Amino acid sequence: MLTITDLDYAVQGRPLFRGASAFIAAGWKVGLIGRNGTGKSTLLGIIREEVENGSASSPISLNKRARLGWVAQEVAATDDSIMDVVLAADTERHALMQEVESATDPDRIGEIYERLTDMDAWNADTRAAKVLSGLGFDPEEFDRATKEFSGGWRMRAAIAGVLVSEPDVLLLDEPTNYLDLEGAAWLESYIRKYPHTVIMVSHDREMLNRSVTHTLALEHQQLTVTPGGYDDWMTLQAAKRAQLTAAKVKQDAERAHLQAFVDRFKAKASKARQAQSRVKMLEKMQDIAIPIAERTTPFSFPAPKGKMAPPMLELDNADLGYGEGAKILSGVNLRFDPDDRIAIVGANGQGKTTLVKSIAQRLPLMAGKRKASPSLKIGYFSQDQLDELTAGETVLDHIRQKLDKSVPESKARGVAAQMGFPYEKVETNVEKLSGGEKVRLLLGLMSIDRPHVLILDEPTSHLDIDSREALIYALNDFPGAVLLITHDVYLAEATAERLWLVKDGKAVRYDGDLRDYKKLVMQADRA
Repeated sequence: MLTITDLDYAVQGRPLFRGASAFIAAGWKVGLIGRNGTGKSTLLGIIREEVENGSASSPISLNKRARLGWVAQEVAATDDSIMDVVLAADTERHALMQEVESATDPDRIGEIYERLTDMDAWNADTRAAKVLSGLGFDPEEFDRATKEFSGGWRMRAAIAGVLVSEPDVLLLDEPTNYLDLEGAAWLESYIRKYPHTVIMVSHDREMLNRSVTHTLALEHQQLTVTPGGYDDWMTLQAAKRAQLTAAKVKQDAERAHLQAFVDRFKAKASKARQAQSRVKMLEKMQDIAIPIAERTTPFSFPAPKGKMAPPMLELDNADLGYGEGAKILSGVNLRFDPDDRIAIVGANGQGKTTLVKSIAQRLPLMAGKRKASPSLKIGYFSQDQLDELTAGETVLDHIRQKLDKSVPESKARGVAAQMGFPYEKVETNVEKLSGGEKVRLLLGLMSIDRPHVLILDEPTSHLDIDSREALIYALNDFPGAVLLITHDVYLAEATAERLWLVKDGKAVRYDGDLRDYKKLVMQADRA
């Protein structure tokens, strides 16, 4: 279906690919993995021919007449309905449907109807409704204008459009960044059943384990394809590394034996020929190189100052929302204790962020009581805070503003290094940081106050898999409480012990684990 041959590509002199090659067969569901900044999105751009690779002949070969599909950008905010823009995303079907209305040549009309039948064009509305529902849209929203939706929901509509068009090769770049846990669970199932080829960039470990048939790894400017999901790839990597390590140990022993013979007998005439023979053997011996594992800077959340008695915080019959006429949740009765690990689940738009903003006092209660010790410190992270970083100021500027003014610059630089910002990065203006680096900075700034509870609203959208793993370790080492909103099932399962469910204007404790909740979601989707 798709072949990559000897791909070379560099950005500002920094090579991303050097002679990289790979083959992807029709029908494979491929997870494209690699660290942030290694070139995954660039590769998708080269496949789409949006990125000029600079070579005389294209290194990308695609089956003739195969249709590529991808999410170019979010749907524009217009008067067009969500359903209309989703159906229009299949440009071939849309053009044929318009042409058939004006065509007069009987032969051409026959060709159009034959092609529309091959595309199953007459069932596109049904497919679109199913996809939109799976991605979280209510049926009554299908006819609403796109301008009435936020950017995140318009991006969901863009994803729906490319799914409905069913291209022969579907390219997805971090699709779960725009989805809640329910939408991610639906997409996971959809990709498994998708009738054509899928190439998906994702840092969602569970998505990669459950939905792909092959893993395309980008490492050391090379591409390798292996069967199975992410964990299968990890197992294979561990086996390869063990094999290389054993071979290198054996080679080093042989090298030492040959060198010892040369050193001992090179001056003896009777052994000179044998010694020279071993010198040649040493010269011909090729070193076995063990790839150096790139290190991920760990996250760190220091222990809170002082202990809190349970309950740490309570909401008593609280109504939450954004003012008169905008009540989101009512009658909320919840509490958490100093060692609680809670994941908050529920579809987007149900009020999960409203709940945590109210707990963090970023949003006043409309009614009821919030009971907490005056000394309680809350660390709050939200994707919205990425826009709160001050453009034109450096990483060091932000850290120094957070620290006590008496703290010397040398200590501030040390704090920056612990966050993952070495000397060459600490003077970087924040607008030039990657999404993952901004997340690191915000989490680091949050931890300076040594909070008693960490409230994290989708913290992993810009983090690669290794950074997500590092975040799991840090959260599990943190001795305070954690409230977590995430679409990353692996992160939630590895850190949370209890669930709160936000649904239909209520927020309650959920009796069950994440697997129970996912089954509930999928059963509702099939109903």
